[in-house]
Amino acid sequence: MKYILSIDQSTQATKAVLLDEKGKITGRADCSHEQIINEKGWVSHNQEEIYQNLQKAVKAVVEASGIAKSDLQAVGISNQRETVAAWDKNGKAIGHAVVWQCKRAEEIAERLKEKAEEICKKTGLPLSPYFSASKMTWLIENEIREEEYHLGTMDSWLLYKLTAGKSFKTDYTNASRTQLLNLHTLKWDEELCGMFGIPLKALPEICDSNSCFGYTDFEGYLNEKIPIYAVLGDSHGALFGQGCHTKGMVKTTYGTGSSIMMNIGGEPLETSSGLAVSLAWRIDGKAEYVLEGNINYTGAVVTWLQNDMHMIENPKELEEQLKTANKEDSTILVPAFTGLSAPYWRGDAKALLYGMTRSTGRAEVIKASVESIAYQITDVLKVMELASNTEIKELRVDGGPTRNKYLMQFQSDLADTTVCVASSEELSAIGAGYMAGIAVGLYNKEEVFQNLSYQSYKPEMSSRDRGMKYEAWKKAVAIVLNE
Repeated sequence: MKYILSIDQSTQATKAVLLDEKGKITGRADCSHEQIINEKGWVSHNQEEIYQNLQKAVKAVVEASGIAKSDLQAVGISNQRETVAAWDKNGKAIGHAVVWQCKRAEEIAERLKEKAEEICKKTGLPLSPYFSASKMTWLIENEIREEEYHLGTMDSWLLYKLTAGKSFKTDYTNASRTQLLNLHTLKWDEELCGMFGIPLKALPEICDSNSCFGYTDFEGYLNEKIPIYAVLGDSHGALFGQGCHTKGMVKTTYGTGSSIMMNIGGEPLETSSGLAVSLAWRIDGKAEYVLEGNINYTGAVVTWLQNDMHMIENPKELEEQLKTANKEDSTILVPAFTGLSAPYWRGDAKALLYGMTRSTGRAEVIKASVESIAYQITDVLKVMELASNTEIKELRVDGGPTRNKYLMQFQSDLADTTVCVASSEELSAIGAGYMAGIAVGLYNKEEVFQNLSYQSYKPEMSSRDRGMKYEAWKKAVAIVLNE
């Protein structure tokens, strides 16, 4: 039996997943890393810890499965996007990685606001500290003292370490989220780099998503080096893994934050809707594009309930609490803990609990928190339909929160669309693994995607109730935005 090793380096942890010759998951190992949050609310990761965790996860999944190391055929990598790392020519980290959630580069984005329209036209991305470019500028101005240094997203850092410095590369999906890639030339844009003060020589080479990115033996763990044959940002990995290969197909990944993506085919759209336009992937020289909305706080709302509010001890309690909540309670949470992202892009927005009554209690606040995930995603879906002139009849979803039946039914009701929950939570890893397996000839593309199965939720809420609930949400958001 031959295997693909897929690595999913996400916001909370690094996972190593084994896929067999049929494309089925036969093993998984996870290593969590520290979320470094200071008194200013800056969010950082220790990139050296993440790399060491990758090594641990790979060894753990191979040892637990009992397979021969020689049976590993190739590696695929999916990674948290927009998070930026810096390192010196010897591969030593410079400071900590700046995480996608972090707002520390807000002042840098503010400096460039007169250039916002030009930046968006070139990159498809609204000017925001959410994206990598302003984070890179912050690192250059505050952390980097070396004359020679490398800047990259987490895929570039891992590739550099895994190949002992031989591969300084990224793929088009990750590059398209930096705010430095010109969507029309598909190259790093010199003018944009100049605006942000980022030297071109510090950036990685951009490659097709199914390229050979180099070879690794995981620091001697394997007897022979194997190829790294796919790299994708995690949301793009999930889009590919969900089989959304046709124009008009939509998926949502429910993670710490959420990425809502629509495949828009071989040409980028120009949009002023608050949505981003990015590369879906570039495979064998052919680029496909996506419309995307990004939300900071979806699964992270559950983490907030658990770690900060102490309303639950673990996410498994949610279903029971939701059953006891008063269905008529009108409380709404707008979780703008670090501002509101798509489609509003207001970094100054503050979180709000709205519509509470004297009878609102713990269960009702939990209900409002869970429902806030669906409200935010519905906002993006509505704007996406208008921008693309496409009715969304089906939403394919993945990620841990999709196991919450209440949330999935509420999402279907609110968005008035069929929600299809993938049988596997590991769609980012599956996407990168399938792409690597197809690249080395282990998988047939048409056959391997037949492994996917779904549980469907269909709308049950009346149009009147749907309208009332969504109107209340919009009122709460208007208060947050001071409108």
